[in-house]
Amino acid sequence: MGKVKVGNKFIGAGEPVYIIAEIGINHNGSIEIAKKLIEGAVKSGCNAVKFQKRTPELCVPKDQWNIERETPWGRISYIEYRRKVEFGFEEFLEIDGYCKEKGIDWFASPWDEEAVAFLEKFKRPMYKLSSASLTDGNLLKRVKDTGRPIMLSTGMSTIEEVQAAVSFLGSENILIAQSTSTYPCAVEELNLRVIQTYQELFPNIPIGYSGHETGLAPTLAAVALGASFIERHITIDRAMWGTDQAASVEIVGLQRLVKDIRDIEKALGDGIKKVYESESGNLQKLRRVKSRTETK
Repeated sequence: MGKVKVGNKFIGAGEPVYIIAEIGINHNGSIEIAKKLIEGAVKSGCNAVKFQKRTPELCVPKDQWNIERETPWGRISYIEYRRKVEFGFEEFLEIDGYCKEKGIDWFASPWDEEAVAFLEKFKRPMYKLSSASLTDGNLLKRVKDTGRPIMLSTGMSTIEEVQAAVSFLGSENILIAQSTSTYPCAVEELNLRVIQTYQELFPNIPIGYSGHETGLAPTLAAVALGASFIERHITIDRAMWGTDQAASVEIVGLQRLVKDIRDIEKALGDGIKKVYESESGNLQKLRRVKSRTETK
């Protein structure tokens, strides 16, 4: 498995698991909520936070613009809702400064080509391409042309579609995440062994996991299976309004997740069988018959 440099860190073989707290649009258009989530990610020990960026007029089909729905701002049209949950330049400038102050990287998933041009103003260390964008050739090309590392999420995609995207992007400077695009996702559909399938198919690409399940155990299992990076949605409160909240981890859970990931890394060891110094007392006390190597 190869390595990809993101900011001042490497992701891949022999490196600590890179942990991403996905804020997405769980801020519900509030810069104050966004800052609380950033602070929670920092205190938990995450490496980065991630947002999403859309141009609503490009991403929302026109036949859905005027469909009304209940929102925290009352009953409004879908296009107006999408506008309200999008941060503009001033908000992202504030986020950029706040993340620098807190010492954590941030990046985003652009959902359209204009969003890429917008995010390029901030010169972020990486882009994420959402599962929905995996077959969008124009968007893939626009992001590839920036020359920045790309994390490719692979929910709702066939293996042929994943291979086609990798062929188009090239195997250098990309990362691949196993994912299932259901929010929240049933454990029976997480299919964590695809991590190993990807490791075999793409031996030079770091493979990770973007999880949408409730609970922490599957994400920890992904680390044990060799995921080199982890992404989980985070929230202030899973009961908050919003489509991604129920599939998110609250800050207390995030702290536990990061701690357990670091413990798993230590526990996995280097794979070389050895007798530890801490075992020497029990070796002398409990072993009745010496091994052949000990009697020589």
